[in-house]
Amino acid sequence: MSDNSTVNGRTPADFWFDPLCPWAWMTSRWMLEVEKVRDVEVRWHVMSLAVLNEDKIDELPEEYRDLLANQAWAPVRVVIAAQQKHGDAVVGPLYTALGTRIHNNGEGPTREAIAGALKDVGLPADLVEYADSDAYDTELRASHKEGIDKVGQEVGTPVIAVPGADGEQIAFFGPVVTPAPKGEEAAKLWDGTLLVASIPGFYEIKRTRTQDPIFD
Repeated sequence: MSDNSTVNGRTPADFWFDPLCPWAWMTSRWMLEVEKVRDVEVRWHVMSLAVLNEDKIDELPEEYRDLLANQAWAPVRVVIAAQQKHGDAVVGPLYTALGTRIHNNGEGPTREAIAGALKDVGLPADLVEYADSDAYDTELRASHKEGIDKVGQEVGTPVIAVPGADGEQIAFFGPVVTPAPKGEEAAKLWDGTLLVASIPGFYEIKRTRTQDPIFD
């Protein structure tokens, strides 16, 4: 479970992602940049778009239903299996390897991409077998629930939880941004995130997206 204690003297930021989501990928790259420019340590957690939408699947466009049914389960199942068998420390690197292949390289959430990502980070190749297994679905759903319970069912991925004014975590969907800010721009967005989290009763800033994700 996440909490608001410092991590090696650094401010914790809990981040819930589904490897399938390009917008979560953008935000995660920003958070890695934040770790370089602020005393922050990201703690990575899995959430699932398939789980999030399973009760409203019939209301979704056919193309999105097919995506959730046929492609969304495999990456998150492999990540949660890797976490359960090899510890929390593998989640961030595996996500980076998966996202690079799925999004930057355009491989998509294929079994080949998952197998390649496991190889990239030195994890056992047989973890790919969990792509088709519900062996750790209980743990996957628990991780998903921890994140989504902080923000409500009306949002998706990413979810980020940061320290609020009273020391308790405040969680938001987003920030949604493209391309991922770097350097001082990354620092400013982080500082702004902490600022709005410090305001009691703050919930949302939003505008319509006019750009697709811009991958490095």
